[in-house]
Amino acid sequence: MTESAPSGEDTEQHNVNAILARLAERISVRTFEDRPIDPELIDTIIGDGIQAPSACNQQVWHFVVVSDPELKKRASEIAGLNPHFREASVIVYLCFQKGWFHDKFSVVQSVAAAGYHMILSAHLRGLATIWNAGIGDTRDVAALLGIPPVFEIQGALCIGYASKQAPRIKPPRRPVETIRSWNRFERPATAIFPLQQAMEYPFWKISNTCNPYAVHDPRVWGWERIASFRGYSVWHKSPLAGVYVPKPHEGIPEAEIAALPDLENGSAILEIMPYGGTYTAMMRRRYGPDVHIHFAELSELHTPFIEERLRQEGLSINNLHPGVMDRGHLPYRDEQFDLVFLPQILEAVPEPEVLLDETRRVLKPGGQAVVSARNSISWFGWLFRRKLRRQPVPNFGPARPRPSFAIRRLLIQRFRMAEEFGLWPSPSRRADRLNGVGRFFGRLYVARVVKVQDPRVKIRV
Repeated sequence: MTESAPSGEDTEQHNVNAILARLAERISVRTFEDRPIDPELIDTIIGDGIQAPSACNQQVWHFVVVSDPELKKRASEIAGLNPHFREASVIVYLCFQKGWFHDKFSVVQSVAAAGYHMILSAHLRGLATIWNAGIGDTRDVAALLGIPPVFEIQGALCIGYASKQAPRIKPPRRPVETIRSWNRFERPATAIFPLQQAMEYPFWKISNTCNPYAVHDPRVWGWERIASFRGYSVWHKSPLAGVYVPKPHEGIPEAEIAALPDLENGSAILEIMPYGGTYTAMMRRRYGPDVHIHFAELSELHTPFIEERLRQEGLSINNLHPGVMDRGHLPYRDEQFDLVFLPQILEAVPEPEVLLDETRRVLKPGGQAVVSARNSISWFGWLFRRKLRRQPVPNFGPARPRPSFAIRRLLIQRFRMAEEFGLWPSPSRRADRLNGVGRFFGRLYVARVVKVQDPRVKIRV
């Protein structure tokens, strides 16, 4: 018996599925080959974009294409030195005329739909893109490109040819059943992030630099919400080599890594809650591929990004071991590690005591832990109370600076102190060590401790 040929309906459905599968492969690319693109191809992509729906079909959108290298360089500077603004073949600024059908953001929705249509068109044509909401001060962009004040600049698309080094990794999407409900609103509590209690939340009061409803206290969030938030957010520009570090943080990671002790080949390190692989890559460079680096996260979704980050940095992922912890409890046997590293983590978890008890449990006798924490009794702590806590929660999750004395007390209850110091108190480009009394007033408090049978026997200060 021979199989019948697929019907026209089956063939059509197969084609639909193939197209949708191809579209789902789209990823955001942040590193491009610096080469020109045919202007006619860009016009074709924009022509595809304007097939998207437009509020009342007014089509008050406008798209400014930037290909001039000097303009792209300046656009990169305005956007915070994002390199892909310089490297992409073109930047397409998405604009709309103000004063038309603003209710429910209809004009914004129209431009967004057109922008995504362009992204899909470029993807199907073998080009790479990245959508940018963070384009810098739009007044500077408008002055650069002669965009009149009656037009709003909504964002920008970078379009070009992906470099050979561009990561081919797509951030995870939440399962459909967690973001969809039928006939009434239902959503898992772990996927609803906390805000300050208010009668209403007017959108115009919330921006990238101000969120009066933000909650930065990890105890209010709880372990599960933090795991959900960190699992899906991509921060520090994801796994690119030489990840951008904000100027006020320059030198800080290097100072923390310098506090780590020397180790022999074959030693085992545990890094708790890595920051996108930044510290992991630095430890790999310091210790080489023969030291085992374990990292414990709250979500397994981080693993591919951290591994890709090391590949992008040209570093070995041999002897790199991911793990997932549950509510601060580590998935390792007793006395397994020579070194545990907790970089700016105790102030970012609901129960730091649990994490320190677990750290002591998994350390070998004589093993060491290095802890750094953002310090509330510093100029940085004052800045947090006055300003930063009214800003949105960062993409790596909530955190609230803790007093250096409180961190020290938690440590000496469990370990013997071997070394402690502070780092420069203000959020500047300096990362000088502070010793003596000054160690308690740095923006970061850093301590290296040792596991002994009874930490109270001798405390070295």
